[in-house]
This record gives sequence, structure tokens and C-alpha cells, in this order.
Amino acid sequence: MPDFDRLLRELQACSQLADAELDRVLPRADEPPRPIHEAMRYSLFSGGKRLRPALVLMGCETCGGERSAALPAACAFEMIHTYSLVHDDLPAMDNDDFRRGRPTCHKAFDEAIAILAGDALLTHAFELLAHGLPASCAASLIAEIASAAGTSGMIGGQVADVTSERLPSDAALVEFIHRRKTAALIRQAVRTGAIIAAAPPDRVNAVSQYGEKIGLAFQIVDDILDVEGTTEQLGKTAGKDAARGKQTWPAAFGLQASHRKAGELVAQAKQALEPLGSRAEMLCLLADYIAARRS
Repeated sequence: MPDFDRLLRELQACSQLADAELDRVLPRADEPPRPIHEAMRYSLFSGGKRLRPALVLMGCETCGGERSAALPAACAFEMIHTYSLVHDDLPAMDNDDFRRGRPTCHKAFDEAIAILAGDALLTHAFELLAHGLPASCAASLIAEIASAAGTSGMIGGQVADVTSERLPSDAALVEFIHRRKTAALIRQAVRTGAIIAAAPPDRVNAVSQYGEKIGLAFQIVDDILDVEGTTEQLGKTAGKDAARGKQTWPAAFGLQASHRKAGELVAQAKQALEPLGSRAEMLCLLADYIAARRS
């Protein structure tokens, strides 16, 4: 049985590091213009899993680097992820009233402020990357992260997601959406940590393959939980994917095949890390946890 207690302590430590740094680098809530800074902080400090910052920090440490060197990038990834959630929840997108167990940004404030808060988080993320990444890799990493978050990555997946609602289930389209909307940024998070650690190309490639596999597994499990979970467990409205006619793995392949595919991807992710030996133990535990999670 995987030692998830140990992993959860590690994730908590990463989360605390990221939260302290995010609190430091973000404008104060009462700093003018006050509404936008309140909304940014409301969305960012709403109790998220902090998976992407943890992957940056753990990817760096696994490859022999120091967490402190990767902390600015870890915070930037959480800002990018949070901006995407704020925009995802808007009425024109997924139209969600709850996120992480409380009203979404546009419900707590209004649509205009929510749009601007997302814009501000994304912009601030790249400012933080520009100032916080090692000079030796800053330009190339910023380009990679922008690509993972842009139309060839997350935004491209989101476009396919919203434009394919209520169309017949399409297996190839589901995988296209998942690899871009979710897996691209998760892959880039752990890859960024490895590059900051100045890891050799074979190790960067190993953690990149790992990130690709767990990113796809994470979204498949998300799809499964939307069917099997409750609103209370998820902190957001359960059953929304089916109600909106979303392209999901269970809709295309069925629940049993979805569980099986998530397990296969986790096994492949752990196999990709074998060249890193015992240093990759925590990343392997995280892969198991992604498949087993219930929220």
C-alpha cells in the first residue's frame, strides 16, 4: 500500500512554501485598485491542491536542485492554473457557481472583475518568471511555459472543449482535449523543475514523460469523479460534464475502461522515472495518489 501519509506531508510542505511566497509577491488586498487585488487573492487562496507548484518543486529536488531556486516558477504555475479556473467558471464557459467549496470569483465579485482578475494573475505569473528564473534558462523556459499555456496547450484544449459540447462522443477528440487542457501544463510544471535544477537531457526527458502521463491520468480521474463523486467531495458541482454534453473519457470509453486507462498511465509514469532511481520515490507516490484520489 503506498505511503500516502508521507506524500501528503510532502505536499503540505510544498503548499506552505508556495502560499507564503504567493502572499509575499502578490499585491495586498487593500492596495489600489482594491477590487482586482481582492479578487486575485480570493481566487488564489481558496484552498486548492497546489499540485502544479508541488510538481515544480519536487521535479527540481528529484533532479538534484534546491527548492528555493524553483519557488518563483512554482508560484507562477499556480497563478496560471488559477487564472484558467477563474475564466473556466464564467457563464460563457462552464458557468459554475462553486469552486473549491465556495462561490466562484464571478459570483463573489462580478463577471468583469473575474475576467480582469484572471488576466492579472496570468500577467503577474510571467512577470514573476522573468524576475525569478535563472538567467541561463529564463528565456527558453518562459517560451516553453507560454506554449504549454497557449493555443498549442491549455487554451487550445479549452477551445476544443467548449466548441465540442453536445457533439457525439469522439475518442480522438477526448484525448486531444485532455492532453492540451490539463496534461500540457502538468508536464511543463515538472519539466520546469528539472530544467531549473540543470538536469541532463535524459533526466529532463524522463520527468517530462512522467508529467505527460500523470497529466492525462489526472484529467481522466477528474472525468470519473464528475460521474462518481458528490458536490461535497469535489467542492464543485458534480455531474456538470454530462449535463453540458462534454467530451469526457467515461462518455467515450465507459467508466470501467476509464479506471483501467488511468491505472495504465500511472504505471507508465512510474516506469519513465526508473532511470532516476530512489530520488524519484515521491513523484512515484504522487502518481499513485492521482489515480486513488476522491476529490
